[in-house]
Amino acid sequence: MASLRLTIEDGQFQDRYGRHVLLRGINVAADAKLPSQPDVPSHVADDFFDGDNVKFHARPFRKEDAHIHFSRIKRFGYNTIRYIFTWEAIEAAGPGIYDEEWIQHTIDVLRVAKEYGFYVFMDPHQDVWSRYCGGSGAPMWTIYACGLNPQSFAATEAAIVHNTYPEPEQFPKMIWSTNYYRLAAATIFTMFFGGQDFAPKCIIDGVNIQDYLQRHFMRACAHLAKRIHEAGDLENEVVFGWESLNEPNRGMIGHVNLDAIPKEQQLKKGTCPTLWQSFLTGSGRACEIDTWDIGGLGAYKVGRSLIDPHGEHAWLPEDYDDSRYGWKRDPGWKLGECIWAQHGVWDPSQDVLLQKNYFERNPRTGEVIDYHTFTNTYFMGFYRDYRDTIRTIHQDAILLCQPPTLEIPPSMKGTKDDDPRMVYAPHYYDGITLMTKKWNRTWNVDVFGVLRGRYLHPAFAIKIGESAIRNSFKEQLAAIKKEGQDYMGNHPCILTEFGIPYDMDDKHAYKTGDYSSQTAAMDANHFAVEGAGMEGYTLWVYAATNDHQRGDQWNGEDLSIVSVDDQSLPVSNLPKTATSSTRAEVNDETSVTPSNLKQTLSNPSISSDASSPNPELTNNPGYRAAEAYVRPAPIATSGKVVNYSFDLKTCQFTLNLDAPRGRSPDSATVIFLPEYHFPKEQCTVAVSSGKWEISTDDEERAWVQKIRWWHNDGAQSIKVTGLVRPLNALPGTAEENGYLEQCQQSYGVDLRGCNVM
Repeated sequence: MASLRLTIEDGQFQDRYGRHVLLRGINVAADAKLPSQPDVPSHVADDFFDGDNVKFHARPFRKEDAHIHFSRIKRFGYNTIRYIFTWEAIEAAGPGIYDEEWIQHTIDVLRVAKEYGFYVFMDPHQDVWSRYCGGSGAPMWTIYACGLNPQSFAATEAAIVHNTYPEPEQFPKMIWSTNYYRLAAATIFTMFFGGQDFAPKCIIDGVNIQDYLQRHFMRACAHLAKRIHEAGDLENEVVFGWESLNEPNRGMIGHVNLDAIPKEQQLKKGTCPTLWQSFLTGSGRACEIDTWDIGGLGAYKVGRSLIDPHGEHAWLPEDYDDSRYGWKRDPGWKLGECIWAQHGVWDPSQDVLLQKNYFERNPRTGEVIDYHTFTNTYFMGFYRDYRDTIRTIHQDAILLCQPPTLEIPPSMKGTKDDDPRMVYAPHYYDGITLMTKKWNRTWNVDVFGVLRGRYLHPAFAIKIGESAIRNSFKEQLAAIKKEGQDYMGNHPCILTEFGIPYDMDDKHAYKTGDYSSQTAAMDANHFAVEGAGMEGYTLWVYAATNDHQRGDQWNGEDLSIVSVDDQSLPVSNLPKTATSSTRAEVNDETSVTPSNLKQTLSNPSISSDASSPNPELTNNPGYRAAEAYVRPAPIATSGKVVNYSFDLKTCQFTLNLDAPRGRSPDSATVIFLPEYHFPKEQCTVAVSSGKWEISTDDEERAWVQKIRWWHNDGAQSIKVTGLVRPLNALPGTAEENGYLEQCQQSYGVDLRGCNVM
């Protein structure tokens, strides 16, 4: 058998030539969360509940346009794709009914990715379980299988869903993520991970709901893996691995008191019910519930709101016809009544909570279930089954293990789960920037340090000044990587999600073309991930249909690095082209190169029409902070990378490596060197030894400038200085300083004389 294209040796990736490979990538694409037929972005109510008939045949984008998108991504310097797909895309029509046309489309798109030399791993994506719970992921029928009625979620606030929100234009940004703590998602995740223990009455087709859901999920992923395997030219050569379920959530498992909001629930926005209150409103009762908002200091209470479902229930009615999907529900599982009442958690005849700590302990062992216990038991049981399911088909697959977000990783080190073909795949976002939609140069918080109890007082977690903020991001990511090594063993760490919101400051950049805040935030995040020494990352996100009006077309998010309303970063030596059609997708004015000129792209779906009815948002297109994410990076090094960095302000790239003895003298270190920062005739190179050359080639279909460096053994270094361009570096605003003053007053300390690093 031919050597594998990508392997893991001593916690690092290697190519088949034994060179150290860093996986620098992008999530492709956010569009995959939504069906293409009918085209139902999250703000559209029409056809939303026709979930059995949706198709994802043009996701993440049309096959005809794949060359446009992949050529652009390649020229950005990326070598890795986190390929987003959803369970709904495979099995929307009903249990066991797979969409073979979508699967073939996926295979076709992956074959185009192969032409560009990408390393690809598959991401079974979900957010708060499903589109019908306000996110993405699972098919609609899974909600019916759990005994819930998605058409009643709006009235009962079992989920806050953009598609059914009374005024979609006023949908609060980031409120979608609060659905993890509302009835629908909390119930379903509890059933998915712990139905056997906490919902033993939920029997469907003779098995517990936990087994029913997990088996269908596993079989769907296995069917996709099998078809990719049978394609014959994708497994290992393109698709090297599979990530576990995106951002798994424990639901109510481990919840200490259903009548209180747990202290670890930092995310509070809009109405914020306790789980007990969600049981009541889900059963048609009116409740007065606290309302919250999020500012620079985190969540704060703003009042109370009456939620009155007027008797409507979030549960399926007693006379619901289960024959719709062909399953048989056990007679002991009564429709028309809250399943948690049926398990004795509360008494609906008197509306009394009987067991506020029902989910606190494992009912079989009596063990208290904290977050880490959940990860080591319920999550790991799922992960092992998923790993074994994929490996039954893709025997050499690298598994990317993604435990619950920002929680302590599972204790695998030294156990049989300490798998040599495993990767730790955490996520990290700068939460303050994400939630407030502004880049605060004055202060930020070491969130990871706070979560791990590293500060005697929260005030000491505050980082003052942009340098301290950048270093804090780097230290947090380094701590996340080390935590993975401590608990899971010596495995590569890939940050499979991080990113920034582009609609900062009330979309100021879209009105002015000034992306200085986005550039600063993006550069700070990349400074951190590079400095933390991770083995790779995949930035969130590429969205082919992003525009200034509605962002990524999903829940008001706007994190895409490209937009139909912005320009591509100029590339000096590539010809430009423009095409037009009916659907708005990103126009790549440098998509045609001498190597692909002969290829016919049949009507690529690109529109030249304004995407927004508000011209104020489209009159000043910018580069969308591309100068911060289009940055130099090692592609393959003839030796172990010790560290590397790119200083955007001075336009200096440095790489230090350790080259072992016995290497082939022809083995060169290859570095991506973007022409925007490093015009060939305007950059200087200093090396510790050997010779180098800068060249532009299209060996992987897209014109990419690289520097090849033939060096000696041992410790080696290279420094490349490019063209310094003016950056719109803005000082901290009065508003940001005001936040700091509020923070000082809140904590009762004066930090002006402190340098907290």
